[in-house]
Order: sequence, then structure tokens, then C-alpha cells
Amino acid sequence: MGALGDVVRGMYLVNSIKSAQPDAHITWLVEPACSGILKLHPAIDEIIVFNRPKGLAGVLEIRRELAKRSFDITLDLQRHSKSGLFSWFSGSPRRIGFHRRDAKEFNWIFNTEYVDPQGEAISKVDHYQTFLKPLGLPIPERLSSGLESITLEGVEAPWAEQLRKKPYVGFILGSSWDSKDWPVEGYEGLLSIMPEQTVVFLADKTKVAMAERLEKVKTRATVVNLAGKTNLKELVALVSSAQVLVGPDSGPGHIAGAVGTKHVTLFGPTPWVRNAPRGSEDLTLTANVGCAPCKRRVCPGLGKVCMKLIQPEMVLERISRVG
Repeated sequence: MGALGDVVRGMYLVNSIKSAQPDAHITWLVEPACSGILKLHPAIDEIIVFNRPKGLAGVLEIRRELAKRSFDITLDLQRHSKSGLFSWFSGSPRRIGFHRRDAKEFNWIFNTEYVDPQGEAISKVDHYQTFLKPLGLPIPERLSSGLESITLEGVEAPWAEQLRKKPYVGFILGSSWDSKDWPVEGYEGLLSIMPEQTVVFLADKTKVAMAERLEKVKTRATVVNLAGKTNLKELVALVSSAQVLVGPDSGPGHIAGAVGTKHVTLFGPTPWVRNAPRGSEDLTLTANVGCAPCKRRVCPGLGKVCMKLIQPEMVLERISRVG
């Protein structure tokens, strides 16, 4: 029920369960913003959307909706009080959540079983996979997110034909936390030293003005500005077909991990060990400052120094590793 990156990392668990128990019926409870990504997964049998903007009325709706069904097991992957409450609403006799040491907001009081404590020195993808143990299921040698088949070949947007013809670098212009975002000056500096290749801007509508500012940078690269111009399936296809992506710890970054695209991730307030996109752990960049990782959505008065210290030349070096 969390943000896009958390939902994407949880999606691997669906195929891990289905590979061992093909007849399992999987229902996923999610908030509206992330329901679209789940619709792209062929092995999810049912999606229930919690209408969070409706407040208490939305909570009561979900309680009634869950009461109509009979679940055997609930897996609570979010570890907050909200997800714990809905886990309890499910009525499952087995409600499996995070160990008390890894949970927050008294989440554990709503569940009946817990995975072993892991701490922060494990990626979230691998942490979610530990939920297979109380189910008596093995962790597959090769994980699958269910998004791997989505590419630009199935996209009919006007810009798709141009991008199908040659490799491109994707710039992810923001995240859900202001503290995680690389300053626009960082992107300007990187764009100014990019070689002759295609660069695609990827972002939601909140970053349109930023993308328009970047279009004015003098660069040898060919710029394609798609900020605010793609739906979720098109975003997955663009990420899947990119040569490499650059940006902060974000949902699109975890989509890159899910589809096998390399991602140069710029870390500040969040720990890279926990959050590096799968398969791109060696491409991370993080500034060595004493306050990081602070895990705060808004920088506590230090001007996002952790992100500002990441220089464009450092980022370009990581891009060059991918070739």
C-alpha cells in the first residue's frame, strides 16, 4: 500500500509464490496512485483499491469489501499502522508481517506471525522475499517482477518510433521526496557535458517547468522532453528500452531494476544498501556527509547538501561504465 517503488519491489513476490503454487489466488490491496502498475502484472488475480482521499469513508468501504471475501493468508508488506489495520480487516487466520524490530507504528499488534528480523542491511526486494519462509516456499534463484515483457514495441505514441531506433539515456527528474531530488543545477551540469547521444526527460507533471528549463541548456546531446507526457505503461516501456537511467532514489528507478535496465542512482537521505535498484548496486553515488542518510522527506535546514555534493562529472563516469 506504499509508494510506487515499494509496490514495484513487492511485485517480485507474486511470481515467487505462483512459481511454487500456481493455483494460488492473489488479491492485492493498494492505493489509487499505484493501482496502474499492478494491472500490468499478469499473475495478480484481483486488485482492490483503497480510496484514501475519502478518509474514514474509504476505510469503511475497504472493511466492507474485505468482509465479502474469505482469505487464507494476508501478507502485510508495508509495516505501518495503516497496513496493519487492513491486514486485520482481511479476517485471515494467518496474518504475516514484519518482525517487531523492523516494523513501525505498532504494526505488529495487528498480525499473527512475523518474518525473521533483518534490519537495514538488506535490500527491500530481498526482505520481501523472506515472506516466503513462513509459507514454506523456496526463494527462486532468479526473481521475476512480471514487468519484463513491456517494451516500446507495443507503444504507439508519436515519440515511440524515434526512440525505438537508437539507444538513449533517461533522466529521471524527481522523486516523491523533496530531500531525495538532485538539484536542477546538477542536471544542467550533466547535460552540458553529455556526449552526442539521445537524452530523454522522464517525470510527472510537477517537473514540467524543470524539464523546460533543461531544454535550454547548451548540449551536444539530442533532447526528447517527455516530462508529464506519458502514462504508467509508457513509462515502464521507456525505462525498459533505455540504455541507462540517471536519477534519485525513486519509483522509476525501481521499475528499472524490475525490467533489467541499469540505473545510476543518486543517494542522499536514504541508504543505498536498502534501496539501490536491483542489478545496479555498483552504479550508486552517495555523498559522504555526517547527516546522511537522515531518512527525512524534507531536508532539516542543511540545503540538501548531501545531494548537492554529487557532481555531474561523477554521474557521467557512472554512465560511461554502462557503455
